[in-house]
Amino acid sequence: MSDLHEYLDGFRARDWQEASAEDGPVRFAMVGVGWWVTEQAAPAVAASELCETTVLVSRGKEKAEEAAADLGVEHGLSSEEFRDGKAVEDYDAVYVCTPNAAHLETVEAAAEHGKPVLCEKPMEADVERAEAMVEVCEEADVPLMVAYRMQTDPAIRRARELVQAGAIGDVTHVHGHMSQRLLADVNSNPDQWRLNPALAGPGASVTDLGVYPLNTTRFIVDDDPVAVQSMLYSEHEGFEDVPDERAAFTVRFPDGVLASFSASQRAHETGFLRIVGTEGELELDPAFFNRHDAGFTLTRGTQTADVDFEAVDQMEEEFDYFADRVLTGRDIYPDGEHGVVDIAAIEAVLEGETEARSL
Repeated sequence: MSDLHEYLDGFRARDWQEASAEDGPVRFAMVGVGWWVTEQAAPAVAASELCETTVLVSRGKEKAEEAAADLGVEHGLSSEEFRDGKAVEDYDAVYVCTPNAAHLETVEAAAEHGKPVLCEKPMEADVERAEAMVEVCEEADVPLMVAYRMQTDPAIRRARELVQAGAIGDVTHVHGHMSQRLLADVNSNPDQWRLNPALAGPGASVTDLGVYPLNTTRFIVDDDPVAVQSMLYSEHEGFEDVPDERAAFTVRFPDGVLASFSASQRAHETGFLRIVGTEGELELDPAFFNRHDAGFTLTRGTQTADVDFEAVDQMEEEFDYFADRVLTGRDIYPDGEHGVVDIAAIEAVLEGETEARSL
């Protein structure tokens, strides 16, 4: 049996970085001024050496200007002003953080202005609009990245490297979960876009949370799903218009890799990912939230090692990765075509419960 420790040497956390502060910064127009921008994205960019925020955009100019004043950002623009090209010389790239069904129109405007795009996940509300987003960026020859922050987290990148090196043998099974109390802890208003299919897409838990274990698994095993099965449940107030207050779904990957995922917007906040192979397993717990506990447990045969990392701000890593790619002109991953696969999988999961035998 191979010694576990032969797999644990030689990893550099920012294995992707070539640009330095002298090459930048990349100046961002952030479209959307909700809490994720004001409390997560904008502070991450403020801490970065490769990025800065110079423009904030909201549907109403007053709201944009208030947010810009609070965050020390130069320009606060209405959506109409942004589309019309105001202050277009004062930013280099666009970060899109609006309700899912509004992503395409923002990306179309960014592409028209020739600006690279970092778009929040999931990239749109349905496959057709996601594919249109890819097409418009290709036609304008502007880079498009989908904001899967887990893919730039050092622990996840190290996990991928170890799995690809055969540290747990051939992958056989994956188990993943993510949940939070949306109405209790995030936004108490049931009349919000995450629970509105016209704005969020067909679901709530799978679309917003279940995509994390799904996409992170795609990244680590370096493959795409070929089939899904699902069971869905919605009963409580606020979830009348969505099928997936709770969801459990299985995903088949090539070579017989079977994954079991679950997600809920009305359950204790937690997340984990466990990858089982023929020779061992790799477990991330906690996972998916912008966590302080950074690392995972790797087991091979009878040997076990805790692989720890200095805690990072996942949003800062994501923005710096994107900026590094823009500054150096290198290809971006995860790109739009990668994001379309997740939208297709989400739609398949939410089409309805797979036929089950009553017991």
